[in-house]
Amino acid sequence: MTPPTGSRPATIDEYLAALEDPARTRLAELRNLVREELPEATEAIKWGSPAFVHPRGTILLVISAHKAHANFTVTPSAKEAFAAELEGLETGKGSVKLPYDTPMPEDLLRRMARHRLAEFEQDGVNWM
Repeated sequence: MTPPTGSRPATIDEYLAALEDPARTRLAELRNLVREELPEATEAIKWGSPAFVHPRGTILLVISAHKAHANFTVTPSAKEAFAAELEGLETGKGSVKLPYDTPMPEDLLRRMARHRLAEFEQDGVNWM
């Protein structure tokens, strides 16, 4: 379930506090995963969702809670680099839908986060 409209969170902690389970648990898992893989990134709220920002100011990825799934959103190019492994998962422009009732593909998401960091630092790929 998404945070109530009209009460825009200022921090990821506030965002998580507004959620109910299973969304809160899944988003906390995603947050921890991203913190482990991108320790230099700072946390912010962008477009009402938790974002992880490179020290140089570029968004690296965004996570968000929805009614039946969480989204893990990177750039379209980062998502495409894993297209074969994402078969069977519902995806969007740069997002991967993670249904609350299925296990999270943790190893894949970790590799996608590292790839996103590398594509920014090495290739200069900015946010969408």
